Amino acid sequence: MDLRIVEHPLVAHKLTVLRDQATDSPTFRRLTEELVTLLAYEATREVRVTEYAVQTPLAPAVGVRLSQPRPLVVPILRAGLGMLEGMTRLIPTAEVGFLGMVRNEETLEATTYAERLPEDLSGRQCYVLDPMLATGGTLAAAVQFLVGRGADHITCICLIAAPEGIARLTELLDGLAAPCTLVLAGLDERLNDVGYIVPGLGDAGDRLYGVAQ
Repeated sequence: MDLRIVEHPLVAHKLTVLRDQATDSPTFRRLTEELVTLLAYEATREVRVTEYAVQTPLAPAVGVRLSQPRPLVVPILRAGLGMLEGMTRLIPTAEVGFLGMVRNEETLEATTYAERLPEDLSGRQCYVLDPMLATGGTLAAAVQFLVGRGADHITCICLIAAPEGIARLTELLDGLAAPCTLVLAGLDERLNDVGYIVPGLGDAGDRLYGVAQ
């Protein structure tokens, strides 16, 4: 697995504001979208393109456009939805699928409870969105699910990660039949004894959308 931590002053600034417990939900959502757009520039370095001829106002020119099949963006519900707008702002022609996964807070194992994806992902590049990589089980399960349907190139975009999560993800994806890249805005110190990232930024889903009672 290829690990990329994006080091840029604007990325660091926006991540710092996201961490602040005083940041309200509307601001948190907006900054998440902005931060993901910045991360997406790095994440899409290997996006597939083909040559394309155009006519400028002055002369013919040859450029590139996204190849077919189009990239597939897959937010992991629910927190990954907060990253979707920032990703599609950069690649608006991408297709979007959804994957619902939940982590058992006792076993820390991830299970799939919903999905809206093509049955055949052969030849597809997939971009998986999940704000936080904690224990690594949920993200690994999502990647394995996509590769199982034929995806041949996976890029995961997370805001922050814990070292334990990266180690576990690397272990679980060892021997994966497709290349996988992990793009982060920040690498945090550790997991606490209940599997939360420290210093982290709290529960990303709750901070994006509030706590449903």
